[in-house]
Amino acid sequence: MNVKGLLAREQRAYLRRNRSEWKDHLGRARSFFGEGLRRADPARPVLILGAGTGLEIPWALAPPMTTGWDGDPWSRLGTALRHRRWVPWVFGDFTGGFPELETTLQRCLTLPGTLQRRPAERAALRLAGLLPSLTPDAEALQAWIALHQPGTILVANVLGQLGSVADRLVEAAFRPAQPWVSDPDHPDHLAEALDAWTARALQAVCGVLRDSGADLWLLHDRAVIHGNDAVELGPLEEAWAGQLRSAAPLEVGDPLPGLDALDFFRDRSRLAFNRWLWPVGEGQLHLMEALALGPSARPVPEGPERFEGLILEAHSNTSGHLAFRRA
Repeated sequence: MNVKGLLAREQRAYLRRNRSEWKDHLGRARSFFGEGLRRADPARPVLILGAGTGLEIPWALAPPMTTGWDGDPWSRLGTALRHRRWVPWVFGDFTGGFPELETTLQRCLTLPGTLQRRPAERAALRLAGLLPSLTPDAEALQAWIALHQPGTILVANVLGQLGSVADRLVEAAFRPAQPWVSDPDHPDHLAEALDAWTARALQAVCGVLRDSGADLWLLHDRAVIHGNDAVELGPLEEAWAGQLRSAAPLEVGDPLPGLDALDFFRDRSRLAFNRWLWPVGEGQLHLMEALALGPSARPVPEGPERFEGLILEAHSNTSGHLAFRRA
């Protein structure tokens, strides 16, 4: 299965989930991105990266020169059906890494000069050995930004999905075999190498975003908490792990290997910052991070913060509510 087919399948599965517990998350996401769209310069292009079918994007607020970017081949149509708006779209891979990953996968799985498949264990070791030579470059994203000079870029919950898409791509290629080491006491060289590849892809994409000169409105999974133990958020702080409150030990996954967005974009002015919990499904709780950044660094005051007519209050209760109001 290629990346586009995989993305289409994953998007369908995502939209078929029980969304009864998503109301709070969707309200927060739409409020956050809506503020970014309202504040965007209508005379300049706007880019929505990871636009999907628009579940989290209030397209009614988007300026006329807004472009969506999503690799799912049905995403543009889904957005049109949901929002009654047919918008410019880019379907390519913005990381610059997935086509090379697909090609390398096939090389590892197939014996040279034949149609025979390598044994899964040998193919996994070969792939683990080749992955360090792959370098995602985000050139397509860089070229689009250089050509269109957007004033605002929304990154809609896609950064934390790159590792998951890479995992699913590898699993689909190896099927019916499993590429991962099942014994937790043994190192999984392929999983480690794929995490490192994901980290390079994230660094490449975020480097292009950081240097774009555009205002950035980033929403992403900061952590994935597995299990059904009760979890609450403590007061907002820089270190996300310090906010998690639970009476039981937590099994927590990091969907952003090698990337701390707060540190990576530290030279940008911070317009908004908050986190909240999103119960995605049974036994799967996501810690979401919303981060809005201006084009140049300037001091950020403590407490309620005023930025060009917008007051941001970051409440430190367990819901982590993010409230915007006009000055």
